[in-house]
Amino acid sequence: MEIQPQPTYRRKSCIFEDFKKFNISEQRFEQQYCSIYKARLKALKDYLLQKAKIKWGHNKIVTLEQLSERNENDTCIIIGTLYKHQELKPSLLRELSTELQLQTQPARANYASFKDILYLEDETLRIKLVDNHINIQDVVTGIVCAVLGHELKDGELSVIDWCLPGCCPKLSIFDRPLETQGKILIISGLDLANNLQSLSTDLLFEWITGMIGCEEVHKDVASIVCIIIAGNSVRGSVETHNYKNYFETNAHDAAIFKETANITHKLDNFLHPIIQCCPIILMPGEFDPTCHTLPQQPLHPCILPQCFRFKSFYGVTNPWIGSINSRIVAGSSGQPIIDIMKVAGLVDISPLMWLERTLLWRHYAPTAPDTIPAYPSSKIDPFIITECPDIYFVGNMEKYDTKLFTADEGQTIRLICIPTFSKTQTGVLVNLQDLETWPISFAVN
Repeated sequence: MEIQPQPTYRRKSCIFEDFKKFNISEQRFEQQYCSIYKARLKALKDYLLQKAKIKWGHNKIVTLEQLSERNENDTCIIIGTLYKHQELKPSLLRELSTELQLQTQPARANYASFKDILYLEDETLRIKLVDNHINIQDVVTGIVCAVLGHELKDGELSVIDWCLPGCCPKLSIFDRPLETQGKILIISGLDLANNLQSLSTDLLFEWITGMIGCEEVHKDVASIVCIIIAGNSVRGSVETHNYKNYFETNAHDAAIFKETANITHKLDNFLHPIIQCCPIILMPGEFDPTCHTLPQQPLHPCILPQCFRFKSFYGVTNPWIGSINSRIVAGSSGQPIIDIMKVAGLVDISPLMWLERTLLWRHYAPTAPDTIPAYPSSKIDPFIITECPDIYFVGNMEKYDTKLFTADEGQTIRLICIPTFSKTQTGVLVNLQDLETWPISFAVN
């Protein structure tokens, strides 16, 4: 009986462009962090001026400095940045005081409480917001917005209404080429240092490289034009120690460094055969061997020497934005959304909803640098959303979730929460043509 040869499927081509929006050429810390808030307000002020005039056209726009010159109960518009005063928020002074007592500050799941106070500040002053129609738990520090209200006798601002920058306009289809064929696979949180489900990782590898599955599976896998790995590939968590056991901790850290080197070698060996079959975009994560300050820069080529030899291997930043087959794709490895959830911890809102709100705030990481570390910047705020993505994801979430979001001006964006692979053994496939998504599981029962 003659054996029929297996059909060969050629992988669809990938036209990749890294916008390099978050690449930092020089890491300097001489600037004050207040400069980034001034740059943020300056960049978004014009958009809010237009929206405020449309929404409240008959009211005058003033600064906080001019507010005191107006009559009481005289309604006006003020544009500024929200600041949320939170007693439970991490404090450097508290950390220093507890360090002198040789005790570490306990980690908090969230910083929110019913004692939180909301302020609005512009380039010169700050004012407390009261009687507001803003649910204080629905917002975070760093949001630039316009507020309609009037000053009270005690110098507070009574809020009547408020306005957000809104979703960034999308480029016209005539402004960019259309080559949206194929699918992308997005995974996050491989956590090779602690992943006990190594068989699931092996199945992922064999599936991508076409070593398992029927003819239909091979055909489907060949349609994947690119793989995005959204952070925490080496490690998904880190142990913390106090100063009482300094020498033991020091020895432990040396062991961790050695283990990290072994795990990065394991990651290099894992990705090396895959990169020969399919392009890979690798983002760093919070616990990967790179600086944890946002935006995180790409992993150094020395860490993954085999992979970085290939032109189809792209080490990128976190957050990251670029183009894959004419679709604009943006996302992070999870830190901005996780931090937002800590700041607004009293509200039962899903990570997907917070992801949507960052589009309306027109900012990838509004809580940076307040509660999440970020590089100081004096001229620009790199986290402002200036391009409307077609696909917007966040990695290292507890579970898969997705939504097709339509903005006020008709912009359509696919929002995706990518689950942690080491815990869920699940990745997400996205069809670039129609933006349909579905999870793919490699769990072994």
